[in-house]
Amino acid sequence: MKHNFFISWKFFLERKRQSFVATLGVIIGTAAFIVMSSMVNGFQKFFLKEALNINGHVKIMVEPTTDKTEILRKYYEKGVFKVLGYKPKEEKDNIRNYREIVRRYEKDKNVVGVAPHLVSNGVIIYGVKEKAATLVGIFPDKEERTLSLSEYLVHKRLEEMKRDRSSVILGIKLAHELGIYEVGKKITFVAPSGEVYRLKVIDFLNTGITEIDKSRVYLHIKKLQDILDRAGEVNEIVIKLKDYNLSEYYAEKLSAETGYKAESWQESFKNFLSIFKIQKIITSSVIFAILTVSGFGIFNIIMMTVLEKKRDIAILKAMGYEPFDLILIFTLQGLIIGVLGGIAGNVAGFFILEWLETIKIEVEGIIRAQGFILDRSVSYHLYGFIFAVLTSFLASFYPAYRASKFHPVEVFRSGG
Repeated sequence: MKHNFFISWKFFLERKRQSFVATLGVIIGTAAFIVMSSMVNGFQKFFLKEALNINGHVKIMVEPTTDKTEILRKYYEKGVFKVLGYKPKEEKDNIRNYREIVRRYEKDKNVVGVAPHLVSNGVIIYGVKEKAATLVGIFPDKEERTLSLSEYLVHKRLEEMKRDRSSVILGIKLAHELGIYEVGKKITFVAPSGEVYRLKVIDFLNTGITEIDKSRVYLHIKKLQDILDRAGEVNEIVIKLKDYNLSEYYAEKLSAETGYKAESWQESFKNFLSIFKIQKIITSSVIFAILTVSGFGIFNIIMMTVLEKKRDIAILKAMGYEPFDLILIFTLQGLIIGVLGGIAGNVAGFFILEWLETIKIEVEGIIRAQGFILDRSVSYHLYGFIFAVLTSFLASFYPAYRASKFHPVEVFRSGG
């Protein structure tokens, strides 16, 4: 084995320039894999973590009836119907037995917390500025136990909402768009009845998710019920689980047991999950292309070595080297490139990530951040190294196999 490695190393050093270029290709591919995986997964994990923390894992809500033939089937048991015009059945947007649902699932061993909401759309007015907003009525204690709302509040004043029901928490982007930069300001909300309410801003919500921070308004559920003239009503129940992977199972279970629509976070964020899937496909395609190019470089170098060393290969076979020994010699040459490139690529990837973490830039899109959001998982370094070695092995195997098939007599007869 030692002599095989010695010969592989000698062949590697004989073609310094080509070996360096091939190794550089592996370094670039490995580093690119580590950096791009860290950036893409860092962004996706941050978004899902914050979105699930603030929205929960499963939502129970009222879903309007969508069966167009329902009224016909009450009078005709059989038949094929074609409905030309249909007005959805008007149902009260209210979960009637919400207290029972809350009590029941708070006792579930897999449930962290259950928070009832009253959700409505409205227009917030400050001075001459008007902004559409999503109003969410909450019980502060249940919201804190379930979704840890205080974690995302700038001034941590959720307790004040219990004492002053005319207080509100504004999404920080919404507040800034209205021109509000400090607490204590009064905003105006016009109820559907036409009555005008003055509410005091006590805190700002800063989740880092742009869509939430520019639209969400929290206030005490009792106050929102009074404003909307919906005393004692709730139209959404948010459940947070110990394991978010159970969300789809619990959504089906809750739909069957409560009679209301239960939606898992996977369904709620399916559009974002589709985007994330496309991001991963693009990232994988780019990395695959880089490693494929470096693989062809390795293939070319070893193939040229095999063709140039036909006479040496014939001598080795005449000395008693088996075909397996020759395959091992040339695959080892490829593995040397892969191992050196993989190690150097890991080092390069690590320092690139260190550098990216020091860059402070304003990032605003789906999420907001002061710089790159990176996932510094060791697994990316490990996978990058494995892919580098595997690519090098595959690229070198065919030339090595060709070398093992040379016949000494034919090589010497042809002049090698």
